[in-house]
Amino acid sequence: MTDRFRLLAAYDEQLRTDAETPSAISVTRHGPLRLVTFAGGRGFVTYRDLGGAAAESIRRLVAEVLAHYRADPEIDRVEWKTRGHDHAPGLHEALLASGFVPDEPESIMVGEAQRLAVDVPLPDGVILRQVTDESDVRAMSAMQDEAFGDPVSERMADALLRRLSLGDGMELWVAEADGQMVSAGRLEPVHGSDFAGIWGGATVARWRGRGIYRALTAARARSALRLGKTLINSDSTEFSRPILERSGLIKVSTTTPYTWRSPAVPT
Repeated sequence: MTDRFRLLAAYDEQLRTDAETPSAISVTRHGPLRLVTFAGGRGFVTYRDLGGAAAESIRRLVAEVLAHYRADPEIDRVEWKTRGHDHAPGLHEALLASGFVPDEPESIMVGEAQRLAVDVPLPDGVILRQVTDESDVRAMSAMQDEAFGDPVSERMADALLRRLSLGDGMELWVAEADGQMVSAGRLEPVHGSDFAGIWGGATVARWRGRGIYRALTAARARSALRLGKTLINSDSTEFSRPILERSGLIKVSTTTPYTWRSPAVPT
């Protein structure tokens, strides 16, 4: 438990700052909250904590946040990122009352990068590489949409290409079999911290269970260490959590995103 509390403290202190949203177009402070705007009409609400606010104050904050984003005609959806270890009385009820819909909870995983940076054998014919070219980024994004069972969209590819243009250290990694991308994920070094995040992990169904995602994770951990990052964090689904746990990461808390969508936008 000592490790869990140590890693959770590092997560709260180092990541729940502006470092959490490096690609933000704008950030507005509203009480304890950071109201972030991303490209593509996406709002994002996060915070270090809620400052001990009571349920009535939290209800008021939620209403004020929604008014802030409704005033921007470019915003069509807003994510409020909650954490399971926060003191937030009445937040769930206030979000539901304002039209936010919760997604499935995910596990906040944190651990030593060195424990992930191991040699993992790959199936014959599978290679790993980092990608930067636009055609590769769009192919990677389309493969991830397929893996998650979503319609192929250009929105994520456009966002990733914008991130690459900023030169903020983000890396995109893919696994290929016979020239076809079968798994992918990104590495996001967090400036001014000990952390690098591993995000967007996806493997197409017919290639799962063969060690490819774990090898891709190990490659990103080695890259993080080369960049001087000693800790890894990830918000993990139940598909990736067991893999990261076997690699030595610890579940320190949970996170549940709540999403509001403009009535003019189909769900």
